[in-house]
Amino acid sequence: MSMSPLITPSELKAELCSLTPPVVLDVRYRLDAPDGAEAYRDGHVPGAVYVRMDGELAVHGAASEGRHPLPSPADFERSVRSWGIDDGDTVVVYDDWNSFAAARAWWMLTDAGVPARVLDGGLRAWRAAGGALETGEVTPTPGAVTLHAGQRRRLDIDAAASLAYSGVLLDARAPERYRGDVEPLDPAAGHIPGARNAPTTENLDAEGRLLAPDVLRSRYADLEGQSVGVYCGSGITAAHAVLALAVAGHDAALYPGSWSQWSNTPDRPVATGDRP
Repeated sequence: MSMSPLITPSELKAELCSLTPPVVLDVRYRLDAPDGAEAYRDGHVPGAVYVRMDGELAVHGAASEGRHPLPSPADFERSVRSWGIDDGDTVVVYDDWNSFAAARAWWMLTDAGVPARVLDGGLRAWRAAGGALETGEVTPTPGAVTLHAGQRRRLDIDAAASLAYSGVLLDARAPERYRGDVEPLDPAAGHIPGARNAPTTENLDAEGRLLAPDVLRSRYADLEGQSVGVYCGSGITAAHAVLALAVAGHDAALYPGSWSQWSNTPDRPVATGDRP
């Protein structure tokens, strides 16, 4: 049986006290607070290593690559080693943003062959369960893990365009951005023609935890037997949709470039309104 992509606070507490505790990564990042280092230093899960979205989980590239391009396999391996990860380690990731940033780390780590789980509900759930907090910084001894990229399905821009008609392409953004009513970040408003809207936020409960597996399976029941891909604005929250789909039993592909790449690529068509 494969490892669940989620771990509860009580399970994490027990594992941290075991003979083989996981490496815990704090991926504190939000759109309104992209640098979470200060918040991390103010209080984090004991032993957690801070991971930066910008520079470690995403790089700066040309606009045609999207707003959060994936780093090269070699650069990512250097980052993962700097977090103190060795071959055979398991990893738990969390954030304070509905697990959106943590899901990006989870996708990248599992794509590279590292067993990783997301702390369901993030730091809020940890605190609510009485979890202790540690202040300051954790500086790990560098690890020597060897990554094996390509374990997960991904889409480039052409594959995303094709999947919208040959399978199911889900747009994980808010409905108003999907429809093209507003676009606060990218140069065009709307969605990839043929894509269906499935907002990531609808996979969460009021406490920021993923809905129960049976609820998610019911939500995505019509996807059974179909090839599924997901995109969002820049490839971060789409990873959370892939996580939710995994809990529901679907192996969905991620389009990392997402709308930010599509809308910055000349001659790519744009659809608006409620319909795919």
